[in-house]
Amino acid sequence: MNSSELRGQTALVTGASSGLGAAFARLLAARGCRLILTARRAERLEALKAELQAAHGIQAAAVPADLAAEGGPAALAAAVDALGWPVEVLINNAGRGVWGPHRELDWPTDRQMLRLDILAAAELVHLYLPAMLARGSGRILLVSSVAAYQPTPNFASYGAAKSYLLNFGEALHRELRGSGVTVTVLSPGITQTEFFAAAGQDKLSLYQRLTMMSAEQAAEIGLRALLRGRAAVVPGLLNGFFAWGASKIPRAWAAAATD
Repeated sequence: MNSSELRGQTALVTGASSGLGAAFARLLAARGCRLILTARRAERLEALKAELQAAHGIQAAAVPADLAAEGGPAALAAAVDALGWPVEVLINNAGRGVWGPHRELDWPTDRQMLRLDILAAAELVHLYLPAMLARGSGRILLVSSVAAYQPTPNFASYGAAKSYLLNFGEALHRELRGSGVTVTVLSPGITQTEFFAAAGQDKLSLYQRLTMMSAEQAAEIGLRALLRGRAAVVPGLLNGFFAWGASKIPRAWAAAATD
């Protein structure tokens, strides 16, 4: 699939204020997409919007939203509808993790993460898939994680949430064959973003430091997979090897390997 086919299409990027979301926005802008940028931090969205408009001469809109809040995805969809721009590419990137022994985590924090990582992502697919199917074209990217491939101690809920996205996306990819709509799951490994600081993990392991990838690298790999209509991609040879290897050993061993 030629990336020039994205030119003029409207892409909705969630979690666009930093990290992978901002990287996706920059890559899509460079390919001539019209962008709808959403995240909670309005000032960052406006700054990114101005940057991309100046650099690429594209149309862009900043639509602040809290997708973890009750009614958040529906409120975002209403604001997007008011723009009158059909969403042809959905980059379902917004998410967060919570690090630490599960017994020490408070439920409100865990619940908010699950609402964002699972419910908001699923609801956005429900909101935008019907119109894509009616048009006979569309692309959806779900951002999962290598944590989806095995039990992940100290990121127990996060890894489980990303497993949902991986299975959800791969199932939809299969269901939608021949419809003109494709679903791709990107499962990055350790990426240079605000993720670990926000999750509460202040010290990275040796493996995490050795396998770290820039947000731009991971987003580029994800976007190429989306354009090719692939079901799933794990960026990086080591990450791909460990994701594959996790399916070949007993699950107890896989959990111990990430402890």
